Amino acid sequence: MSSSGAEPSLGAGGGWTRRRFAGALAGAAAIATVPAPAAPRPDPAVAAPLPKAPPAGPAPSGGPSATPSAAPGPGPRPLFVGTYTSGDSGGKGIGRATYEAATGTVTGGGVVTGVANPSFLAVHPDGRTLYAVDEQPAGAVTAVRLPGTEVLGSRSTGGSGPCHLSVHPGGRWLLSANYASGSVAVHPLDGSGAPGERTDLVTHTSPAPGPGQQGPHAHQFIASPDGGHLLAVDLGTDTVYTYRLDETRGTLTEVSRARTRPGAGPRHLTFHPGGRYAYLANEVDNTVTVCGYDPATGRLTVGEPQSTGTGSGTSYPAQFLVTANGSYAYLANRGHNSLTRYAIEADGARLRLLDTVPVDGDFPRHIAFSPDGRLLFAANQRSGTVSVFQVDTGNGELLRVGEPFASPVAVCALPL
Repeated sequence: MSSSGAEPSLGAGGGWTRRRFAGALAGAAAIATVPAPAAPRPDPAVAAPLPKAPPAGPAPSGGPSATPSAAPGPGPRPLFVGTYTSGDSGGKGIGRATYEAATGTVTGGGVVTGVANPSFLAVHPDGRTLYAVDEQPAGAVTAVRLPGTEVLGSRSTGGSGPCHLSVHPGGRWLLSANYASGSVAVHPLDGSGAPGERTDLVTHTSPAPGPGQQGPHAHQFIASPDGGHLLAVDLGTDTVYTYRLDETRGTLTEVSRARTRPGAGPRHLTFHPGGRYAYLANEVDNTVTVCGYDPATGRLTVGEPQSTGTGSGTSYPAQFLVTANGSYAYLANRGHNSLTRYAIEADGARLRLLDTVPVDGDFPRHIAFSPDGRLLFAANQRSGTVSVFQVDTGNGELLRVGEPFASPVAVCALPL
């Protein structure tokens, strides 16, 4: 998922669904067969206010905290953890914690209840609203007011199993990807940050699904760095679709498609800060690719597949992060339980594999930088932990700090 993703069994054509696999990891029966839980009211006993987040910069192009820039203030900072609430071993809602920016020490802080299967999280550019997918057969997106825990409202995504969402850099549109139904949706955001009724929904009906896939599986929906185009990564069709957003009506117009090699299973795209290159994680064939990007047309050009540095086995690469200075990239490898470090060369045009670092957890599903880029958080789904690393801003080396923080079925970590 992302940012939640298609888990290993999805490419095998063996009848497993994304939600069934997630449920098995949680030690429960198939998630798809579990009725959606009713949305309980927030419990004040577990929802005390966290430290207020400072206003954020432009929404990152690769997911939560993907391109850090702002320096955090003194004192503990908020950390939110996405999870699955379906199943006996799942979470109870959006996990809430704090972390020390200097040391990376994480302390628990309760739960935001009222959101079912909040498997992926994002924050508004102004830092005042948190968004979560409700990854269910009848998918939805939910907004939460920060720094408190007031649920502002939920809206249907018009599809099934939403696994990713992001906010357009202008702060007026919420973008989401429905994995199970292979569609992408747009919602307007009002002045409070709450989503309005969906303004568009596009299902990826072509090209035909790739080898081992039963249909389209939209896995990510993001804006280009300049906000001029939107890109949807679809694992099922081995395609990255580029759209133009009508910012008056909130409607989408497709302008181009970029195909990976058949069976690659593209999952996650992250831009280089220069805006002319992006890096694509292919979870099914265990590769990564450097992509050229033309801001004027929105056209993406997929390069040759490269190694993840994890050997011949399938490591299910999940997500890329790129440092704010564009010098290093990191890749989460779920099957290998590691982070691959790359040097970025030629102004973004080349990735040079440096090493892999153990994540000290099982199945790192999502990674994110702290706002100042000095910490990297890895959400480990199977072990139910969040690992924290210090990032050497000079050479990009990672040093794990402290013990992993326990959080049920941790599938997304969002430090603010």
